[in-house]
Amino acid sequence: MGDDAGMTPQSSAELAEVLARTGYLADEALATIGFLALSLERPLLLEGEPGTGKTALAEALAQAMSVPLIRLQCYEGIDASQALYDWDFPRQILHLRALETTARLTSGADAGPASDTSDVERSLFDERFLLARPVLRALRESPAVLLVDEVDRADDEFEAFLLEVLSTYQVSIPELGTVTASTPPVVVLTSNRTRELHDALKRRCLYHWIDHPGLQRELEIVRSRAPEVSQRLAEQVVGVVQRLRSGGDLLKPPGVAETLDWARALQRLGGGDLDVERAAATLGVAVKYREDADRVRANLDRLLAG
Repeated sequence: MGDDAGMTPQSSAELAEVLARTGYLADEALATIGFLALSLERPLLLEGEPGTGKTALAEALAQAMSVPLIRLQCYEGIDASQALYDWDFPRQILHLRALETTARLTSGADAGPASDTSDVERSLFDERFLLARPVLRALRESPAVLLVDEVDRADDEFEAFLLEVLSTYQVSIPELGTVTASTPPVVVLTSNRTRELHDALKRRCLYHWIDHPGLQRELEIVRSRAPEVSQRLAEQVVGVVQRLRSGGDLLKPPGVAETLDWARALQRLGGGDLDVERAAATLGVAVKYREDADRVRANLDRLLAG
């Protein structure tokens, strides 16, 4: 794994090791379920609060395996065509006009088309006019990592479509035939649990809930991903973020990405200790809602005192 695309790690410990080389620190439980998903060729469904590293795991897997990361961002109203394929309609129209022009030049203005209707139709639905969307790309280009991000934002019909694709790793294109993955892609689905997913999709996947990391692990993440940040500043930032999360009164507690951004911003401003003035001036890097920022600013003395 790493040098040879598509290699499967031989243990959860080996998976944790290669992920760590990319800067992603997986705990034992996550490394174990990730190893099982790879070795059993099953999709991995990750649920958890925003900012807990769900998307980052898919990115780290692709980097560790030296394969492409193909991302499908879900949203309300997404349908199968936006995940699978579409036809390049403007280019098809240009192609049709070119055929008509060629027919007139070669046969005269009053002559019929140079090809019969079936030939024209086949030429319009040629591979060159196919626009492959993420799911089709993953099936055709595998080995790859297919990230289906925020699947909870899609609807029941789209879930059913995903279940069918993930059960067979193939799709049918009426004009071209069936596309089957020669090697099933590594599939990671993420959910922020804004709604419950159906049991059928969950049964198809291996499941893991990702919590925010504890203090020591988050400190290790900051030291790994942002080595330019001093040990003392990293400890102070992580300590404040941990206390913000444990308070339970924020609309959106800072995720790991915000912890990293805050630590890097403070280091860029000169490092040193995190005091009330610097914390207040840079709070918008870590806290993204006005109500949360007002609440935090009112309690900065207590938060920094630890």
